[in-house]
Amino acid sequence: MSETLELSGVLVRPSFAEAFPMRATRLLITAESESWAETAARTATGFATSVIACGCEAGIERRLAPHETPDERPGVAVLFFATSEERLADQLVKRVGQCVLTCPTAAAWSGLDAERTLPLGRSLRFFGDGYQTSKRIGSRRFWRIPVMEGEFLVEDRVGVTKGVGGGNFLLLAERPEAALRAAEAAVAAIARVPNVILPFPGGIVRSGSKVGSRYKGLAASTNHRYCPTLRGLLADSALPPEVGSVLEIVIDGLDEASVARAMVEGIRAACALGRASGLVAVDAGNYGGALGPYHFHLHQLLAAATPPAAP
Repeated sequence: MSETLELSGVLVRPSFAEAFPMRATRLLITAESESWAETAARTATGFATSVIACGCEAGIERRLAPHETPDERPGVAVLFFATSEERLADQLVKRVGQCVLTCPTAAAWSGLDAERTLPLGRSLRFFGDGYQTSKRIGSRRFWRIPVMEGEFLVEDRVGVTKGVGGGNFLLLAERPEAALRAAEAAVAAIARVPNVILPFPGGIVRSGSKVGSRYKGLAASTNHRYCPTLRGLLADSALPPEVGSVLEIVIDGLDEASVARAMVEGIRAACALGRASGLVAVDAGNYGGALGPYHFHLHQLLAAATPPAAP
């Protein structure tokens, strides 16, 4: 395969994104209105951008119509990712207990059919102080926890599966506004891809990191090779002279195929703006293969992907 690849005049570098194994679950949060369902979902997925410091990575997957939810109310599907089932279970109980149980009219349901499960309602039921009751519908068990508003309904256990964390690509642009415009286009396109989330603010990362630091005890630090203000100080800068801003898109998904599809759709959408928009190149973050076993090679992904539909 040629080492040179361009999309609408934007160079796609022959790099690869390096991702790592995670454990994941999908939660369906419902409420009396779309607004309250989204409020509960956004609160529950707050401070969940990176496992480096947040305990888990989480985000909204998509909005749900009433016919798609267990209680036929408006809902939101959210995905949670952690480095182990134990950490994921801990984060779920804390976040649902503090952010969904407390939210007016909200309920929480498992959104993943899997052989392995994690406790949720069976841990939160103790808040009922002995007044909680359970109900079984088919093979599923739910808890009814009395609260001052009425009742909080929550599923006993939620499905858990393997996930992929850290899929990514970098957008190298002439100016900050050009990088942001390209990143926003990528985020909008990825929002249509199922089974993935973009855990960072608005789906965009301005502070991409590398593994380790010159400071003892710091697990990650700024990805200095992609910092435009350091270009003149470094012998190994990854940036050509015309690049003045870099933004990163980080993707977590329930499987490799979903992450790959999200990367392709995001890169295509960003590059569709063309070189004249100020977008210079697309790259990806990796650590030579030492971080994780999932390697998403940009040229291979784009070559294997189904061509975009004609406008």
